[in-house]
Amino acid sequence: MVKEGIVLGHKVSERGIEVDRAKIEVIEQLPPPTNLKALRSFLGHAGFYRRFIKNFFFIAQPLSNLLAKDTPFVFDDACLEAFHTLKKALVTAPIIQPPDWNAPFEIMCDASDYAVGAVLGQSKDRKHHAISYASKTLTCPQLNYSTTEKELLAFVFAIDKFRSYLVGAKVIIYTDHAALKYLLTKKDAKP
Repeated sequence: MVKEGIVLGHKVSERGIEVDRAKIEVIEQLPPPTNLKALRSFLGHAGFYRRFIKNFFFIAQPLSNLLAKDTPFVFDDACLEAFHTLKKALVTAPIIQPPDWNAPFEIMCDASDYAVGAVLGQSKDRKHHAISYASKTLTCPQLNYSTTEKELLAFVFAIDKFRSYLVGAKVIIYTDHAALKYLLTKKDAKP
C-alpha cells in the first residue's frame, strides 16, 4: 500500500495533507513581480495553496489592489512585504489534518476592516488541529458594514465555505467579539 503521494498538487500522507515541496521551491525562487502578468501568475500559484495560509486574502490585499482596473502598477513597500510574507507562509505552511467525522468541528472567525477569515479545525487530546483556512476580501458595500456586521459576516462566510464538512455535524463557533457573544447568549433570541 502507498504511504504517501502527490494528489492534485498536494502531498498526502499518514501525517495529513501538506503543500508539494517541489512547487513551493519554484515559488520560493521567484523574484518580486515587475508587471501585471507576473503578479497574476504569483497570486495564482500562491492562491492554489490558500487553504494552508491563515488570513491569505488579508496578507495578499496590497497585491490584489494592483489588479483593479485602471490602477497603475506601482509595486511599493507594502506590496513587497506582502509578497515576502506570502512566500514565507507557503514555505512554513502547516500540515492540514484530515477531519475526524465523529468529533465536533470548531470554527474560529474574525473580521478586519477589509477582510474576513475563518479556521476550521478540531480538538484532539486538548490540542487544536487545523483542517482548513479560508478568507476573503470584502466587497465595496460590505466595507460599509459595522464591526458587528462584519464579524457576523465572517460566521456566514465560514459556514458557507465549510458547509460540506458541517452538514449533520456538531459545530462549535468561537468569537472574540463581545456584541456577538451577547447576541448568541440572549435568552429571547430565536434559534
